[in-house]
Amino acid sequence: MLEFPNIQSRGFRNISEGNNITGFQVPVRLTHYRGVWLSQLRPATVTVDGEKFENEQITWVIDGKSYAQTDLQNYPNIQWHSLTPAILKIEKPGGLPLGIHDVQVQFAYSSSYLPPRMDLGFGAAQPYQRTMVLAR
Repeated sequence: MLEFPNIQSRGFRNISEGNNITGFQVPVRLTHYRGVWLSQLRPATVTVDGEKFENEQITWVIDGKSYAQTDLQNYPNIQWHSLTPAILKIEKPGGLPLGIHDVQVQFAYSSSYLPPRMDLGFGAAQPYQRTMVLAR
């Protein structure tokens, strides 16, 4: 079940490969009622405790499959459904320290039913914000 805030607390954790912590992940939900095609997504920015992550530092995971943020426009046939959270994986050697973090996520998407001159990108005009706890 999805939480009401756009930034989901379930799944906020560090990511490890073997014994090395390589980054962290932030689950987010979509507020658009129809879902969006990955090619409609604008690049996301994740800021944690004032440190900004963007572009190739972020990988989107939709339905268990990973997509480089810089390649999203190449997937016009993959849809992010409104009832499925996306996982934003952020590369950061060592990950985040355990404890309380101020997390901001900003992303937008185009609307398939508006002409390009009117479509300025929907979604987060302001970043979504949430205080999160990173525990073991």
